[in-house]
Order: sequence, then structure tokens, then C-alpha cells
Amino acid sequence: MQEIKVDARGRSCPEPVMMAQNAFQQLSSGEEKVIIHVDSPVAMENIKRLAERYRYAVSVEKDGKEFYLTVTVKNNA
Repeated sequence: MQEIKVDARGRSCPEPVMMAQNAFQQLSSGEEKVIIHVDSPVAMENIKRLAERYRYAVSVEKDGKEFYLTVTVKNNA
């Protein structure tokens, strides 16, 4: 399983969403994980919607004012 980490803290929208989309495009076949770290509720919601649009499983953990989105992608080989 490949895991890609994206640190988008301190970035203004739409940059965190673009960073997440770029990470999604780097994924290969099999089960993959993208972990995205943001500090904006707006960025968190936008990335969550993007992942859901692709039908990826997404979970969000809040740590103070920061968010960790774990996006799990299952691609067919």
C-alpha cells in the first residue's frame, strides 16, 4: 500500500484542493492512501467533497485547529 502525505497547512484555497488532486493523480493500482494535513475548515470541507466526488473513502480527524483527512483509494489493477 502506497501512502502519500500532503501538508497544506497555511495555504489558501484553492491551493489545498489542488494539492490533494495532484496527490490523487499520483496513485497507481491497488489500495492507496493519501493523508492531507490542513488548518482550515473550508479547505477540509472542500477536500472532503473532492474525495467524495471521486467516490473515495474519506475520514477526518480534528486535532485542535488542524485537520487530518485520510483518503483511501481502491483502484483496480
